[in-house]
Amino acid sequence: MANLPLHTQFPSIQALRDAVRSGEVSAVELARSALEAIEAQSKLNAFLHVDADLTLAQAAKADTALKSGDAPALAGVPIAHKDVFVTRGWRTTAASRMLENYVSPFDATVVSRLADAGAVSLGKLNCDEFAMGSGNETSYFGKTLNPWDHNRVPGGSSGGSAAAVAAGLVMASTGTDTGGSIRQPSAFCGLSGIKPTYGTVSRFGIIAYGSSLDQAGAIARHARDLLELLEPMVGFDPMDSTSLESCNGQTNDAKRIRSSFDAALATQQQKGSRPLQGLRIGVPREYFNGGLSTDVAQAVEQALRTFEDLGAVRVEISLPRTELCIPAYYVIAPAEASTNLSRFDGVRFGHRAAEYSDLEEMTSRSRFEGFGPEVRRRILAGTYVLCHGYYDAYYLQAQRVRRMITDDFQRAFSEHCDVIMGPVAPNVARLIGDNSEDPIADWLSDIYTLSVNLAGLPAMSVPCGFSAEPKLPIGLQIIGNYFAEGELLAIADCFQQATDWHQRTPGQQ
Repeated sequence: MANLPLHTQFPSIQALRDAVRSGEVSAVELARSALEAIEAQSKLNAFLHVDADLTLAQAAKADTALKSGDAPALAGVPIAHKDVFVTRGWRTTAASRMLENYVSPFDATVVSRLADAGAVSLGKLNCDEFAMGSGNETSYFGKTLNPWDHNRVPGGSSGGSAAAVAAGLVMASTGTDTGGSIRQPSAFCGLSGIKPTYGTVSRFGIIAYGSSLDQAGAIARHARDLLELLEPMVGFDPMDSTSLESCNGQTNDAKRIRSSFDAALATQQQKGSRPLQGLRIGVPREYFNGGLSTDVAQAVEQALRTFEDLGAVRVEISLPRTELCIPAYYVIAPAEASTNLSRFDGVRFGHRAAEYSDLEEMTSRSRFEGFGPEVRRRILAGTYVLCHGYYDAYYLQAQRVRRMITDDFQRAFSEHCDVIMGPVAPNVARLIGDNSEDPIADWLSDIYTLSVNLAGLPAMSVPCGFSAEPKLPIGLQIIGNYFAEGELLAIADCFQQATDWHQRTPGQQ
């Protein structure tokens, strides 16, 4: 088959699935074509490790299942994993020198479940080091380029995951979202991305950044593809102490997502030309302040008008502690990072300094050499707030603010709205290196995404327009109440049936 981006050949996972099941193309042919495309677009630096033998073995297994007539749902679908999911065979580095040559003896639960569903992995995707960053510039292995403009960042920390999908190298990818790390790169690369409710997708085998914040999710071109990928990912995992067995009285499994999506879709169809009639969209006044660029504000406003044309009602709401999410997050996340990354000491695994005089020097040298500047910055900040004398003043106070932020969301959902919408980021993708002298600037740009992770809510980004000049993608954020992933995907799907922003590809604004 032609060495073309996958999205030019197959507009959706369903279209690709129909092609492989009809025999129009084999899983092995798809895999070979995708591997050639990855090599041809290596300058994007989206992939950190590709192993053709491992990929083709999975593809051959998918072809065997297809021929037997008993193939799983994603048989032959090319995907790839963010390099914080541990994998057998492929290296797992977390984009850090600390784990430069690490190969895990087991797969993360998300990886194994997608493999069981028949998906064919093309390898491991670049990201910010230990998922700490907002532009994919902190990777030890070099920055990833945005396929829309190679002079700009693809977003972070799941920048490689977004770039690979936007460039048509994979149909979908996995990512993790600690403070917006799926939604922001999805917005910057013109894609759809979802962060599920905390605890609905297993964290087992994910290299931890912030344990109470990290959540695995997916990036794809549109909502229905996200549903296809999320369905096998969701479910209780006894290996993960934060994994949920049930959600609002329902078992936490794949059927929950699919059934809620189908039910919402059926309701939309019954309403005819106004499929979202009765949907109350909360629009926080705090999201439309002086820090929001004109281009983003206009694109989000146009998207909200489209939802109103589809029958939805706009309701102004207040999330009064929105600004407090930044200091709260940047106390809690570094504190958890400091604890999680303490295991990387040069003793058991990971980088070890070549020269040292005693155990203490070995540990300090190994950590200084193994961790990059941003990771060291967050470890130091986290260690500080956990120190005796500062724990009560900073960490506990941040946790109190976290509870108040959560209460703000619950008050909005219970009294005013069904979903909340607004921008993903204040601006479009910035130029590479723009914030190199001011790392705090990237932290401030997370103002619309951080509170969702602090509250543990599900949220997604969908393309909703472009900036005027240069023409760069803009994302709309849709936030739901706990366990509303199916409903969010159905709402996004309805919007995407009425618009074509998700169909635009780099070079085709």
